[in-house]
Amino acid sequence: MSNAARWRERVVPPLVGIGVLLALIGLWQYFADIGAINRFVAPAPDDIARALPELFTEENLPASFAQSLGETLAAGAIAAAIGIPAGWALHRRRIVGFAFEGWVANLAAAPLVLLYPLFLVVFGRNAATIIAMAVVSALPPVILKTKEGLDGVRRALIDVGRGLRLSPRALFLRILLPAAAPVIGTGLRLGLILALISVVGIEYLIHFGGMGDLIAALGDRFEVARMFAAIGFVVLISVGFHALGEQVEKWLTRV
Repeated sequence: MSNAARWRERVVPPLVGIGVLLALIGLWQYFADIGAINRFVAPAPDDIARALPELFTEENLPASFAQSLGETLAAGAIAAAIGIPAGWALHRRRIVGFAFEGWVANLAAAPLVLLYPLFLVVFGRNAATIIAMAVVSALPPVILKTKEGLDGVRRALIDVGRGLRLSPRALFLRILLPAAAPVIGTGLRLGLILALISVVGIEYLIHFGGMGDLIAALGDRFEVARMFAAIGFVVLISVGFHALGEQVEKWLTRV
């Protein structure tokens, strides 16, 4: 593939996506300006843009973001600590994989937010409830992708490790885990995004600080433009997590 073709493959799709997004924002602004969209129900993009700085100066957005980020990272770390060994167990014992992989997949499809009253009773109205719910949401992709990555390791690599008489622990750490790292990274990225969604959602429900509580408070005060700005900020953070995860996956693939 020529350099020009590679450049088009890397640059053109993002530019097309950005162009479509800007066109949709422009249409939204146009219909708001002519009165086809009620600005109180759906504020125009220029109203949202003017409201964003007010979140920093009047609503203490950095503190809310720091709390949500800390809870998300904590949930992601716990999900990784539990999910990677669980995925290894599903890979290591075929009968265990056959028995429980479907359960894990069904857990990913379940409306886990409905469990929040149970977690509220167990942990109380505090950050532990938010983190626990986020861990449950983040676990399925971490477990499933860990198993998928380990299942996909080439047999030749495993035979080489056994030929060198590596112990099962050394075989896992030196061969299986590095070879499966890109796929495991995908699971961690998806888990982190799901953890962020869960954190914001539970904060919204129990009003315990963070971005979810800020969005709920702005809605209760009918400050719709600021509410949309806060929602947009959360969306940007999620997109940032996704982009950062993709770069980490590419780096793991090259390594």
